[in-house]
Amino acid sequence: MHRSFALLRSRTSSLRNRATTLSQLNNSASPINKNGVFEFRALMYSTYTFTRRPPDPNDPATLMKEDGVAVSSQMWIENFREPDKTVTNLSNYLRRFELWVLAYQKVCADETGAYMPRSSITRSALEDLLALRNAVLDSRFKWGARLEFFIRSPKDKTDYESLSKRKIRAILTTTQRAAFQDRIVQEVLFLILEPVYEARFSQKSFAFRPGRNAHTVLRVIRRSFAGYLWYLKGDFSTVLDGMKVGMVISALMRDVRDKKVIDLIKSALITPVVTSRDDGEKKKKIKRKYQKKRVLADDEPKPDPYWLESFFGFAPEEAEIQPSWGHCGILSPLLANICLDELDRWMEDKIKEFYKPSKSDVIWNSPEGEAEQGNTSWPEFVPTSGPDKTRKIDYIRYGGHILIGVRGPRADAAILRKQLIEFCDQKYMLKLDNESLPIEHITKGIMFLDHVLCRRVVYPTLRYTATGGKIISEKGVGTLLSVTASLKQCIKQFRKLDFVKGDRDPDPQPCFRMFHATQAHTNAQMNKFLSTVVEWYRYADNRKKIVNFCSYIIRGSLAKLYAAKYKLRSRAKVYKVGARNLSRPLKEKKGQSPEYHNLLRMGLAESIDGLQYTRMSLVPETDYSPFPLGWRPDHEKALLEYIKLENSQTLEEQRTCLMEQGLVSPQDYISMLVWNYKKNAILLPRISSTLSGEGDVKRDEEGLLLGSDDDMSDTGFCEGDKEESINVAEM
Repeated sequence: MHRSFALLRSRTSSLRNRATTLSQLNNSASPINKNGVFEFRALMYSTYTFTRRPPDPNDPATLMKEDGVAVSSQMWIENFREPDKTVTNLSNYLRRFELWVLAYQKVCADETGAYMPRSSITRSALEDLLALRNAVLDSRFKWGARLEFFIRSPKDKTDYESLSKRKIRAILTTTQRAAFQDRIVQEVLFLILEPVYEARFSQKSFAFRPGRNAHTVLRVIRRSFAGYLWYLKGDFSTVLDGMKVGMVISALMRDVRDKKVIDLIKSALITPVVTSRDDGEKKKKIKRKYQKKRVLADDEPKPDPYWLESFFGFAPEEAEIQPSWGHCGILSPLLANICLDELDRWMEDKIKEFYKPSKSDVIWNSPEGEAEQGNTSWPEFVPTSGPDKTRKIDYIRYGGHILIGVRGPRADAAILRKQLIEFCDQKYMLKLDNESLPIEHITKGIMFLDHVLCRRVVYPTLRYTATGGKIISEKGVGTLLSVTASLKQCIKQFRKLDFVKGDRDPDPQPCFRMFHATQAHTNAQMNKFLSTVVEWYRYADNRKKIVNFCSYIIRGSLAKLYAAKYKLRSRAKVYKVGARNLSRPLKEKKGQSPEYHNLLRMGLAESIDGLQYTRMSLVPETDYSPFPLGWRPDHEKALLEYIKLENSQTLEEQRTCLMEQGLVSPQDYISMLVWNYKKNAILLPRISSTLSGEGDVKRDEEGLLLGSDDDMSDTGFCEGDKEESINVAEM
C-alpha cells in the first residue's frame, strides 16, 4: 500500500510540473501557440525524455553490431599480419556474440541440412544462445550434458521432464551424439583458433587444413621429389588416436596464452565420454519383419547416396583415421596438427642442415636449395645422383603419415632415421624402431596415398652455352619421377565394396544393393561414382588405364545385376539388348505401349544415361599442369596481398618506382585532370556569348584539362587567352 501511494504521489507531482511548464509556454508563445501546435510538441518531447531507457547490454539484438563473417575475416587478417606474435586476447573474441550466431548457423546447417539466415533465427533461440555464451564466460558450462541444456536443436522436440526412468537411464549410459550446445561451443573455439594457427603452420603439412588436400600432396611430390633415391615412410597414426592432456596443452600454450580458452579446451579433453557398455555376449539375431520405408521430412538431412558411400570406401590408408579427442569434436584435427607442427618445424631445420650443394651439379645450387632445375623443358628431370652431386632431403606430412626423400647415400637416410626416432621418443613419448620407419629405394616403388612413386631413366640431349658463346650439345642421363595409381590397391578397394572376387583375374560381382532401383537411377549413381574416381586419379600417369579398369568392373557388375533382375541369363545378352554402355531399356512390354523412344519424346519415360568411360579414348588425359614454386592456397594469397596493399610503405614504394620510371599512376593522372580543370575554370570570366567552330571546342577541352605550358600573368588575360576562355565557357 505504501509503495502504491508513493508511486501515485510521484506521478501526480510530475503531471503538475508538466502542466506548469505548458502554462508558462502558453503565456510566452507566439500566435502559433494558440492553435495548440507548440503545446503538443512540448508534451511530446517531455514525454519522450521521461520514457527513455538506456540500452540493455544483455539484449541479443544490441550485441549483434557486425556480421560474424566480417569479425572472422578480421581475425584472419590480424593473425596473418603478425604470425609470430603470441596471442593473449582471445577472450575478447569469445565474448563477440556475432561469432556465436555464426557458429549456431553452421551447426544448424549440419543438423537440418539447410542454411538458416540470421533473420530466420527466433528471438528465443538468440536468448538461449546468449545464455550459453554467458555460461561459457562464467565457467558454468559443462561438456557432455545429457539432460540439462542451455540451448537445444530446432529439431529436438523431446520433453525431458516427462521421460520415464528407463529412457533417462538409457540416455545417461549409452553412446549419444555430441549435444547441440557442445557442437556450438566447439564451432566457436574452432572459429577463434583456426586463423591463429593457420598463419603459423608449416607449409609441409597438408591434412585437415583449408585449401589443401591429397591432390596437393601428389602435385608437390611430382614437383619437389624428383631425383630422390631413398625414401622414409613413417606412420604416426597413434598420435591421432590420442595424446596426453599435458602435451596438448603445452603445444597450445606455445602461441596462445589465454586462460579462458585454454581451460575450456582442457576441460573438453579431461571430461570422460560416456560410451555404451559391452557385456561381451553376442545377442541373437532377431529376424525383423519387412518394414515400410519411412519418408524423410523436408528439414531432415538425407543419408549419403550409394555412389558417395561407395567412393568413401576408396579412401586411402593415410586418410582413413579421423582424430576425435574427448569432447573436442571438430577441434580434434586442429589440435592434432598443432601437436605435430613441432615435428614439421624440426624437419625443416634438418632440411637446411642436410643440404650440401655441389658446384658441378646443374640444379639446387642456391643457398636455400630451391633453384629451378636445369632442363626447363622437363621440370621434373633430375640428373642421376653421385658423390659429386648435390645432397638434399625433403619432407611432407599428410595427417599422421610422413614421407621423407633423400638425395645422397643411404647413410644420410640412416642418420636421419636415428635422429627422428630420438626426437619422437623425447617429444611425443612414441616408441619407434627401424621397422616402423623403413628405408626404401625408388626402384622398388614407394606407396603413398594409393599412388606408387617410381622413376624412369631417360637420356636427353643437354644443350648449354659455354664460355665464348659456343653452344655445346651432349648426351645426359637423368630420371623422371612417375606417379602412378596402384592397380593392386584399386582391386583391394573394390573387393572391400563387394564389387569383385579374386586377385589375379578379378571377376565382377553383381551389385545387389541396387536391385530394387530403376535402370536410370542405377546408371546415374554409377556415373557419379565413376566421375569421382576419374577426379581422384587426375594426376596419375596411368589415369586412362586405371579409370578404364574401374569402368570395366562397374559395367560388369551392373550387367550381372540386370541379368539376374530381368532374367537375361548372361552378360552377353544384357549387352546385346542394352548396348555396350547399358543406355537402352532392358524391359519393354511389346504390343501394350509405344516404343521407348516415343515415350521418351513425349516425356512419359525416364531417360537412361549410358555408363561413362566405357572406352579408353573417352577417359581424359592426365593433368600435368605445372605446380608453382612456393605454392599457397587462394585464400592465403588473397590475405597476404590484402595485407601488403594495406601497408603504407608498399604504396610509397610503388609510387617511388613509378616516378623513377617516368610513369604516372591512374590516381595521379585523374587528380591532375581535376586540378587543371578547376584551375582554368576559376580564372574564366562568365561569358554568355557563344562562338561556333568544332575544332576550337576540342582544342579548348585539351587546354582546360591538361593546362597550358605558360602560367597566366597576374596583370590580366591576353587576347588569345580571352578567346580561349570564351570557347571553354561555352563548352
